[in-house]
Amino acid sequence: MSGLYSRRAFLLHLGLGTAAAVLLKPSGAGASGLRTTEHPDPRPDIDGSGVLPRNEVEVYGGEVADIYDMVREMPEIADGIGCSCGCSALPGYRSLLTCYHAAGMAMGCAICQGTAKLVHGRWKEGQDLARIRRACDARFG
Repeated sequence: MSGLYSRRAFLLHLGLGTAAAVLLKPSGAGASGLRTTEHPDPRPDIDGSGVLPRNEVEVYGGEVADIYDMVREMPEIADGIGCSCGCSALPGYRSLLTCYHAAGMAMGCAICQGTAKLVHGRWKEGQDLARIRRACDARFG
């Protein structure tokens, strides 16, 4: 019976955690779930030099290293995107670009990685920053 009780307790806690996540959504999200705060303006002459080099993130897998390369390709776009992940609570956080700096957590964060892949794909298609931001807000806002 103790195994069944543990399972019930787990499901109860899981349900309570899910309810709390829905009720206590981030302050940047409105009733629609879309971001209500503005994305940061990209800094003039920003570059990707702060993005961790490939050899430092390859330990997390080739796909992760590829995503870091993607961000390094488009720093002016990544610097104009706010990320909906936990990096935004870290000191020094500014934009999606900083999720990929040493203090960021992009190497293990599905939100950072998903946002970067979405942004990179849209950027490669030639979409402008405003359109890319709307896509990010719709998916991750």
